[in-house]
Amino acid sequence: MAEAAHGGVTATTEAHGGAAEHHADPTALFLDPTGWVSLAMAVFLLILLVKGVPALIGAMLDKQIAAILTRLDEAKALREEAERLRDDYARRIANVEVETKAMVESARAEADALVVKAQADADALIARRARMAEDKIAAAERQALAEVRATAADAATRAAGAIIAANHGADADKPLVDRTIAGLSRLN
Repeated sequence: MAEAAHGGVTATTEAHGGAAEHHADPTALFLDPTGWVSLAMAVFLLILLVKGVPALIGAMLDKQIAAILTRLDEAKALREEAERLRDDYARRIANVEVETKAMVESARAEADALVVKAQADADALIARRARMAEDKIAAAERQALAEVRATAADAATRAAGAIIAANHGADADKPLVDRTIAGLSRLN
């Protein structure tokens, strides 16, 4: 059956040889199909309430809340641990910087001390070498002076011997020897 409405006129067509039916009033218990669906839904919800579904849903939600709280506590603990580690590493870095500055200052002080010691050692070495050189020069001067004296004495002895040999002979030596002997007898 098919009905068509056009401009306030209703037309009914019969299909498959049956008469046209017309539903105007609600059916059993004065409920139409929408009412029956609403009633069925209300009964279903009432059954769910009676059977403890809200408690079951609440328990599931409580379990989820507990799991979320556990994860939040774990995240909080991890964050606190990360903050502790960050603070620890910040302290370590600060300590390393202080230690590094102290090491640099110590190294500078040691280097300065080594430079001062090396300068003093170099000055002492220079002074010692200068004294050694002066001593060698003085020794060389003494040796040269001794050699000059020896050479001069040798030359004087030769010259005296040559002069004596040239000016004195056996005839000239006799009066000299006699005078000397005479001078010796006066001393006694």
